[in-house]
Amino acid sequence: MVSSWCRPTLLFTIISAPPLCLRLCQLSTQFKFCCRVSHNNNNVAKHLRKFGGLSRGFGVKKLEDDPYLEGYSVKATATSMDGPSPGYRSNVGICLLNSNNEVFVASRLDVPGAWQMPQGGVDEREDPRAAAIKELREETGVTSAEFLAEVPDWLTYDFPPAVKEKVNRLWGGDWKGQAQKWFLLKFTGDEKEINLAGDGTEAAEFSEWKWMPPEQVVEQVVDFKRPVYEHVFRFFAPHLGLGSAIP
Repeated sequence: MVSSWCRPTLLFTIISAPPLCLRLCQLSTQFKFCCRVSHNNNNVAKHLRKFGGLSRGFGVKKLEDDPYLEGYSVKATATSMDGPSPGYRSNVGICLLNSNNEVFVASRLDVPGAWQMPQGGVDEREDPRAAAIKELREETGVTSAEFLAEVPDWLTYDFPPAVKEKVNRLWGGDWKGQAQKWFLLKFTGDEKEINLAGDGTEAAEFSEWKWMPPEQVVEQVVDFKRPVYEHVFRFFAPHLGLGSAIP
């Protein structure tokens, strides 16, 4: 299978998977994990290690009463493209650290208990790093932050059907999912600066916030975003003091 930008694609599809472990046996039969790699086949193993390969069952579980997970498939990709893949909305993600290397996360107002790092859309011709700083301010009120690192690739995830219908109605498009550029920033201010009402330019998205260890953030995020979060923390590991905490 060859992608639209002529790079070989490795596609792993689990169909009627045997119950190798508790998590693996919970996988949807249509669950897919996909990573795009470069022409150099020697890089294949490296890219698979970044994503965790097929080694951990992906931690995917389907909750029947959760519309975010109904009938979903998960796709995480890493590309070295100058822009996001066609059909994916441009987005930035912000990993904000405190002095203890804990990560800022907040619980969504529309999905109680769904914890995530700040993220937001990128306007046409907007610089992604500038967009990340803007989104951080709009969603958390934080302006005291120091830039540390950036994931060079655009990472994508697919929306579950219920989420896709909801967000496309809200955004007025037909997006498969989001393509994200991730940035690591160090919080340098006082926690009194954090305000989930943001800077007042946008409606509030979160109900509460906390600092979490990176491995706990991966556990708490909704499943369809988890492969991207794993890749992000693996890339930022030198700044986070992580060993093998993120498989």
